[in-house]
Amino acid sequence: MADSFDVTPWNVDGKVDYGILMKRFGIKPLDQELLDRIKRHTGELHPLIRRGIYFGHRELDWLLDMYEKGEKFYLYTGIAPSSDMTIGHLVPFMITLWLQQKFDADLLIQIPDEEKYLAGRRKGAELDEFHGLAKKAVLDIAALGFDPKKTRIFLDTEYSKTLYKQAVRVARKITFSTVKDALGMGNDTNIGMIFYTSMQAVPSFLKSVMEGKKVPCLIPLGVDQDVHFRVARDVIEKLGYYKPAIIHGKFLPGLSGDSKMSASKENDAIYLDDNEETVRKKINKAITGQQATAELQKKMGGNPEKCMICQYYKFLFEPDDAKLEQIFEAERNGTVLAGEHKQDLARRVNSFLDEHRKRRDAVKARIDEFMERD
Repeated sequence: MADSFDVTPWNVDGKVDYGILMKRFGIKPLDQELLDRIKRHTGELHPLIRRGIYFGHRELDWLLDMYEKGEKFYLYTGIAPSSDMTIGHLVPFMITLWLQQKFDADLLIQIPDEEKYLAGRRKGAELDEFHGLAKKAVLDIAALGFDPKKTRIFLDTEYSKTLYKQAVRVARKITFSTVKDALGMGNDTNIGMIFYTSMQAVPSFLKSVMEGKKVPCLIPLGVDQDVHFRVARDVIEKLGYYKPAIIHGKFLPGLSGDSKMSASKENDAIYLDDNEETVRKKINKAITGQQATAELQKKMGGNPEKCMICQYYKFLFEPDDAKLEQIFEAERNGTVLAGEHKQDLARRVNSFLDEHRKRRDAVKARIDEFMERD
């Protein structure tokens, strides 16, 4: 069936149809009117937006209304690492960085170091292991260039005094029946997982609590995380705060063509710590949209929409739209072969990773400038 896929905060199965997903989740499209409004304030659109990778929203029109009346908003995003970070994990942070810079916005980044432990990811792993992964993720995030004066990063287990007090206010208004239906939980689900949505909701109104007034919030997220806020948004409003606005992003696909790059599939993901040879080997095995032989490819051409090499250019590794179209056209008309594409992409990915690791090493000494702890 066309809609035989499943998207949850912990798992993505099947080939995701984002049009069907929008109807299923009740997500509005980022239409041309909204894109034009964003561009009026930013002067340009980020490639992730203008290429439709960030494709949907909740209340973004309202948020821009507020902004145009002179009311600033803040940003909130985060990640719950279950392994070392991949390039796919960076996508929401890249759009968040751009929004921070263009709108001069404060930012809260939540690292729920307990979530994947509660979810039973990495069988046999203890909480301390996830805590270590979270601390490493902080370095990878800070290395992207966020402004430490406007960015606060916190781990749930280190900021629990502040978060828990607000989370219980949310939890009191969410029934087990609601969470069970929305998140597919059962009577065998541990109570930590049942409570977790309440923790994830807190940063979307925390600045309002801190400032003693209602402050608009915008959450850039991967569409798999939307369910937490479908559950919590009405509750947040009942507590006396604005519902958060959301913009939804597509998943960077895995090298094998899976809809989402999964950190649990080593050969399907490119990790930020992969060395040059590992990157080349992984990319050489990636699914392309080309024909079975070089002769057929030259004669018939390929399909860039099914080619993971082309999709990686589109997401992260070719910012120039005209050059991207040349890459796609070369795939379509058969003038480029898979080996050439793969070699060039591997070079770009390795250059990106090398620069990222240098920035990560440089930010280590300053990481406390970003951190919020109780």
